[in-house]
Amino acid sequence: MVIRAYTGTVSGIGATQVTVEVSITGGGLGLFLVGLPDNAVRESEQRIRSAFENSGYRMTARKCVVNLAPADLRKEGSGYDLPIAVAILAATNQIVAEHLAESWFVGELSLDGSVRGVRGVLPITAEAKARGYKRIYVPRENAMEAAVVDGIEVLAVESLTEVAASLNGEQEIFSVVHEVESEVPVEPYADDFADVKGQTHAKRALEIAAAGGHNVIMIGPPGSGKTMLARRMPTIMPPMTLDEALETTKIHSVAGKLGTTRGLMRQRPFRAPHHMASPMALIGGGNTPQPGEVSLAHNGVLFLDEMPEFGHSVLEVLRQPMEDKHITISRVRYSVDYPSNFTLVASMNPCPCGYYNHPDKECTCSPAAVRRYAGRISGPLMDRIDLHVEITPVSREEMSSDEVAESSASIRERVMRAREVQAKRFQGLGIYTNTMMSSSMLRKFCPLSPDARRLLDAAMERLQLSARAYDRIIKVARTI
Repeated sequence: MVIRAYTGTVSGIGATQVTVEVSITGGGLGLFLVGLPDNAVRESEQRIRSAFENSGYRMTARKCVVNLAPADLRKEGSGYDLPIAVAILAATNQIVAEHLAESWFVGELSLDGSVRGVRGVLPITAEAKARGYKRIYVPRENAMEAAVVDGIEVLAVESLTEVAASLNGEQEIFSVVHEVESEVPVEPYADDFADVKGQTHAKRALEIAAAGGHNVIMIGPPGSGKTMLARRMPTIMPPMTLDEALETTKIHSVAGKLGTTRGLMRQRPFRAPHHMASPMALIGGGNTPQPGEVSLAHNGVLFLDEMPEFGHSVLEVLRQPMEDKHITISRVRYSVDYPSNFTLVASMNPCPCGYYNHPDKECTCSPAAVRRYAGRISGPLMDRIDLHVEITPVSREEMSSDEVAESSASIRERVMRAREVQAKRFQGLGIYTNTMMSSSMLRKFCPLSPDARRLLDAAMERLQLSARAYDRIIKVARTI
């Protein structure tokens, strides 16, 4: 007799059903795992044997074949421990198999039989619900993210004994409920634009960038406030919609970044990778596919501090996700697609010493050194950055002033009004910010007057701007 239990495996930010089939026969000894398991799945045998022994269950002495179907899909990670253990217990008549057909199981077993958290529980739960299953057993530390999915019972468990008692009807496990509102409330931020003295034009540039989803680079000397401004960018962006919050939470669930008590993400992500990050860390991938920084910043901000210090190959991999708003990672054995609709905020010094064009300090760099430093960022990448803002040091008078600057909340209100205008403009088109407009949309939504066209044509010829820059200028103008 073949016993089946059900679980899921992460694919991109979605999931695929995996059926765990267990057959116990009389010929031979030992446990045989088939169905393209990786090393972590193969090692589950030892974890399951120890968990059984320490939980008061027995492992069969006969030949036990465990098949993970579909057999042509590679199985990775430790989340298969619990469904395999449950299927073996049912096959050996130690638990009732009646409820297995309507349940999913996911979790890693420790040697003492307790259930540990795993990555990707949110998309797996969403897939279980989509396929019509009634309940899913998850580790307690993953319960809040799983409970984000409405319409399926989420049973948080701490041990294999607890799962077995529930399936046998000996113990009732109450489902975890996470109330998801139609509009995601904004959690308070620790930072606020009210803390920033001066820099009025830089704040205005970031407001425009937040309103239209434009990329921005700030160029200025050390200590002029570039990082301080960038870290406050998420505080003026509009609250995430429910769809945005769910998609962002799925990405962080797959990457294992949610923690133990976090359900739906309520703040827009802010990612600031170190300049020593590798291209794979930025884009994602690896033997076990994982989202990179461009995907973890989806619906939020990717901040590259001192952009020229990043490696050339690291910066060049940004070009495609900046343009397409998603990244496809292709390897011989797999291909996954991750969304990457982020706003790039970058900063850089104007020269190696940092004081080129400084009002008070003298620059010690040669003209050739200044050109080489600026040349570390390629033309095609710089062409994809809509707003270039020069940051000047804050004067002593502004620093010592008691005047309170405009708060992030009041700036965010203007940004939200601008986003509402764009939402009405692009209703039914699948986009929601000006930066996402195609060339055909530009002609429809951004018609130029004869005077404006003459001015733009003159700028194109004098400044030798590219066709991409031509479109981006119009998009920024539409936002303003």
